[in-house]
Amino acid sequence: MLGVARTLIYRDLLLAMRRRGDVATALLFFVIVASLFPLGVGAEPNLLRSIAPGVIWVAALLSAMLSLGRLFAADHADGTLEQILLGAAPAGVVALAKGFAHWLVSGLPLVAIAPVIALQYDLPSSLYGVLALSLLLGTPVLSMIGAIGAALTLGVRGGGVLLALLVLPLYVPVLILGAGSVEMAAAGLAPDGQLLLLGALLVFTAAFAPWAIAAALRISVE
Repeated sequence: MLGVARTLIYRDLLLAMRRRGDVATALLFFVIVASLFPLGVGAEPNLLRSIAPGVIWVAALLSAMLSLGRLFAADHADGTLEQILLGAAPAGVVALAKGFAHWLVSGLPLVAIAPVIALQYDLPSSLYGVLALSLLLGTPVLSMIGAIGAALTLGVRGGGVLLALLVLPLYVPVLILGAGSVEMAAAGLAPDGQLLLLGALLVFTAAFAPWAIAAALRISVE
């Protein structure tokens, strides 16, 4: 099973590198959306610091959702997904591997670039670690929850709109906890509670979401 998971992750990463435009689109979307807010609200430092956690997290959420439609679509169109599901590996392992590969392509770059974006909002350097850690814990949850929605809407006409309606309400707790942890640290309070809850969400999602994704994929393929 580990060998299958490694092979699927390597395959998805290789395909992503061949479609660099799709990868760059999500990252550029994050940078552009997060950079427009300082231009729109003005250069007042206190205001920028107060809105920074929420803006960066909303931009990361929308950027992660932007690439969900392509998570299973290409494999479904050419029949690869059906062949993978018919293999010996459990469908949950396949779903977990594809979700992890999606996070490596769409989530991990956001974690790396978020401190650079935070410079535009004049965030204190002491908050960069909390911001990066909250994104590191939260973006995999976004990928796995989004994968459930992508599997449910696979092959459905108007699936993009339906996908947004399905996953956005489920993203709200992650958004609140992620932005709240940075706000707590900015107020001089310990952000441990929010970060621990994000970690608990990550463990829960990693344990149960792959099997929900697998069930949704089987329904879509059939």
